Amino acid sequence: MRHDHTGADDGASDTLIDANTVRVPNLTREDARRRQELLQVSGYDVNLDLTDASGEPSVRTFRSRTTVTFTASEPGASTFIDVVADRLHEVALNGTAVDTSGYDPEHGITLTGLADRNVLVVDADLLYTTIGQGLHRFVDPVDEEVYLYTQFETTDAKRMYACFDQPNLKAPFSLRVTAPAHWKVISNGAAGEVTDAGRGSARTEFATTPPMSTYITALVAGPFFEALDHHDGIDLGLYCRTSLSQFFDTEDLFTVTKQGFDWYHQNFGVRYAFGKYDQLFVPEFNAGAMENAGCVTFLEDYVFRSRVTDTRYERRATTVLHEMAHMWFGDLVTMRWFDDLWLNESFAEWAATISQAQATRWTHAWTTFANTEKTWAYRQDQLPSTHPIACEIPDAEAVEVNFDGITYAKGASVLKQLVAYVGLDEFLAGVRQYFADHAYSNTTLQDLLTSLKAASGRELADWAKRWLETSGINTISADFTVDEDGTFSSFALTQTAPTTTAKDNVLRPHRLDVGLYSYDGHGKLARTGRVEVNLDGDRTDIAELVGTVRPDLVLVNDDDLTYCKVRLDAHSLQTLLAGGLGALEDSLARTLCWSAAWDMVRDGELAIREYLELAMAGLPAESEIGVVQSIIRQSLRALEIYADPEWADTGRAAFGDVAMTAACNAAPGSDHQLAWVQALLGSACTDEQVQFIADLVSGERTLEGLAMDTDLRWSLLFALVARGRAGEAEIAAQAQLDKTSAGARAAATARALVPTAEAKAAAWSAALTDQSLSNALMRAVLNGFHHSLQGELLAPYTAKYFEQAADVWQHRTPEMASDIIVGMFPTWSTAISEDTLRRADEFLADPKHPAALRRLVGEGRADVARALAARATDTTAGSAA
Repeated sequence: MRHDHTGADDGASDTLIDANTVRVPNLTREDARRRQELLQVSGYDVNLDLTDASGEPSVRTFRSRTTVTFTASEPGASTFIDVVADRLHEVALNGTAVDTSGYDPEHGITLTGLADRNVLVVDADLLYTTIGQGLHRFVDPVDEEVYLYTQFETTDAKRMYACFDQPNLKAPFSLRVTAPAHWKVISNGAAGEVTDAGRGSARTEFATTPPMSTYITALVAGPFFEALDHHDGIDLGLYCRTSLSQFFDTEDLFTVTKQGFDWYHQNFGVRYAFGKYDQLFVPEFNAGAMENAGCVTFLEDYVFRSRVTDTRYERRATTVLHEMAHMWFGDLVTMRWFDDLWLNESFAEWAATISQAQATRWTHAWTTFANTEKTWAYRQDQLPSTHPIACEIPDAEAVEVNFDGITYAKGASVLKQLVAYVGLDEFLAGVRQYFADHAYSNTTLQDLLTSLKAASGRELADWAKRWLETSGINTISADFTVDEDGTFSSFALTQTAPTTTAKDNVLRPHRLDVGLYSYDGHGKLARTGRVEVNLDGDRTDIAELVGTVRPDLVLVNDDDLTYCKVRLDAHSLQTLLAGGLGALEDSLARTLCWSAAWDMVRDGELAIREYLELAMAGLPAESEIGVVQSIIRQSLRALEIYADPEWADTGRAAFGDVAMTAACNAAPGSDHQLAWVQALLGSACTDEQVQFIADLVSGERTLEGLAMDTDLRWSLLFALVARGRAGEAEIAAQAQLDKTSAGARAAATARALVPTAEAKAAAWSAALTDQSLSNALMRAVLNGFHHSLQGELLAPYTAKYFEQAADVWQHRTPEMASDIIVGMFPTWSTAISEDTLRRADEFLADPKHPAALRRLVGEGRADVARALAARATDTTAGSAA
């Protein structure tokens, strides 16, 4: 049913717009450049009414009245204003009505005859969404309260107010909001006067903000639980849904927030610029968080309603610090166009990690970075879609697929390499100058390099060209000979160019360490030597190591200073395979060895059965819980797609036995206990292993200290459902006990896991064609559709994927379409085949498919090709054995 506000225009069209499917204007870089050259925006004054005629929360649309003041450098010229409206009530430029008869939400409103100084009024009904873009509307099933929040990156501010929606047209932002009186209403500026608006509603006026880009403006509203604090002159706020407040650990979040501000103030030289600082945990969020200035939104899953390992707390702290870093790099100083998106994300990633390591209890943050972020970057950088860190972005749609491991993790890794190259003090001095010179403005890469060069005295043009403007990952190896007495007679580092999948064939300068590790007589591998090396070119001799006794392990890139793939020499690899990983005392060194071994598996140089032996021997002794969980995930995925199919069940059963034993032997209530239980849920394939899970559910078996909370019960049920040991009756019973939005998502995942053709058909249809599903429910279905033990059941969907992918892309928003295209790509066990490659090649050869769609399909194809090569290696190893 159409919803109208009081005073709606009787002449409005009866055609309804579906906010969840309308594609916002795909702004091109050239259009943005022309509009930026023409306009200078003085400010936005926005009035929103989020209520209906009775004062209740409005349902489908909300009233948005925007007054934009701006100047034009060419009087008489034309431009356009962006807005996605369901109904236009008034559009007036300098007091004259604008002809909107040809208005199309996907193209905005054309403005002609601009004056020197202009005042534009756009009064319209805009649409709520349920896809996590624009102004997202959510109804809490626990208490039926309504919650709203915005998500505007990349160009979705136009879904809440009329604007020139591009990053380089910054302007102050004033906001007034009418909402139910019992709601909390939060925005970028501090809340000021609140007045009675009648009908049980209130009107909140917010302080005008400093100049900012449209994509970081924000609104969050609803009956949120609120916690307040103050630190170093900054008012702090934390918010979550009222029904989650019992789980909201505000003390821990405030502690990390204060530690972050202290580190950034000490090192950035410019104080936080946006007054108060609110952090809001909101439902059905599409990303981990969003850096709206002074009004940061987070994925609600960071409010832990059940037991999680410390890895999740560490990851949450990283996200808090990442978004806080954006207050300087991204919000105070903003990229001119999305070509330099990495200036925002790479810097925030690097700053979050170094501040976490130096200012919080997670002093091992660089270990986590090496284990998670760099692994992400390494995978992304070896796909056919790899791109330079600083790359050309022709339009807004192209940037949607560039929020990837290159932009975030590789960029941060390269910044770490730059710090090693110029020195931390010099690097931070350059950053301070950059902030001072460019506050509230827009910049390019060259602006940053100018500041860093001035502070460090180093010429960075060549460095930037080879590191930031080229793609692909170099491989570095130790090349040595050993005399009869066991000493090195020669030693060099060799560097090879990126593989042929990369677009650039480049050798890069590296500042790195070579670590020497030997057993110390107490069963421990300890570092006995380290050499610092500047490597530039294909080979660098290290004369100082000649005459040194060959250690048990040579670790190239010790301390993880540079960004590269490392190849272990044969002797060092045998040390690890013989139990050396568990003997390494340094957590970062262990992580680098894990990473090197995993790269060899992915490149078809180490059989998955050998890697699994390494994992089963080394993981029970691994102290870093984040590493344990990461290696478990990698092992389970490799068993599905990298292992010889004839051997995969044998490997899975062996891994399941190790997981079951480790879960029973772990310290009661420990993170490791929970991690090993979760490993068993992913690997169980024998009758004994599945019965163990069933006994945990029934209570016939207990593990001391294991908290059988809501989320763990769902995880146990998922495992049983996927293996045919539970079904709809058990799902419905658990859903009845968990009448929350998280429970609804879990039930959707469980139903998609049911191992029947009917259940898979229903899940496929829901994910690909049911546009009424919210973003969160759609992802829940995607999560259950694909299970490692259901390859035969999924086999028919390989062909269906390529038949329907283009239609999905055409009829969904880019973000929702991307989730489906990636989440449903056929990489289940039976799809690792030449037939899948053929179908993908046929799809990619069709020039009618948009570039962004072809990129995502091409990435899936590359994963299948890599898996086929790894399977061949594993099959050969099995035959040799």
